[in-house]
Amino acid sequence: MPKLTRIVPAILTDDPSTLESMIRQAENFTDYVQMDIMDGQFVPSRSITWEHLSHIPTKLSWEAHLMVLRPEEYLDGFHQAGARKVLFHHEATPSPREVIARARALGLGVGLAINPETAVSAILPLVDEVDSILLMSVNPGFYGSRFIPEVMDKVEELRRARPEMEIGIDGGVKEANIVQVARAGVDVIYVGSAIFLQPKPAESFHRLQTLVQES
Repeated sequence: MPKLTRIVPAILTDDPSTLESMIRQAENFTDYVQMDIMDGQFVPSRSITWEHLSHIPTKLSWEAHLMVLRPEEYLDGFHQAGARKVLFHHEATPSPREVIARARALGLGVGLAINPETAVSAILPLVDEVDSILLMSVNPGFYGSRFIPEVMDKVEELRRARPEMEIGIDGGVKEANIVQVARAGVDVIYVGSAIFLQPKPAESFHRLQTLVQES
């Protein structure tokens, strides 16, 4: 029986009060979210920090998508704040194995993300050392960026190389293309603006989930 594709809501904001509002919204329709973390260096924008997250109690389980330089410097903070998993960018560090080892030492799950211009071949030596691969289908850093369809070719390439690897895709996914993305064989689809920037986020989430299930 094929695995069902999961939708994980992605929370992105630079405002602590908006963060809490988005968390409370998400608690009404899911039990797991991704927190998008940006440093203004690896990507142009900045977002909330682990300190903000540590001050908001929630029943949600969550992972941190670290769009930051020197991700190893963020691991202790996000572990302290309650993250279950961290995803860091291959392009953000010269020593990805050190990041993986440090995260493992803290008991964190680890995912490796790559930007649209990075080839799958660049990360194949690391794939067996992480729990998942995240393929960015936009240039990271902003809600609502345009989907880059060529990234779908990477899903097929990675699936051939590692049939059992958990593959996620993040960026620009909405009602108009989510069926295409799900049929490409991804395990996880991260969705931000198509949920949280809609008038009724819970309804948007369930509508996307239905489209994926019917695909």
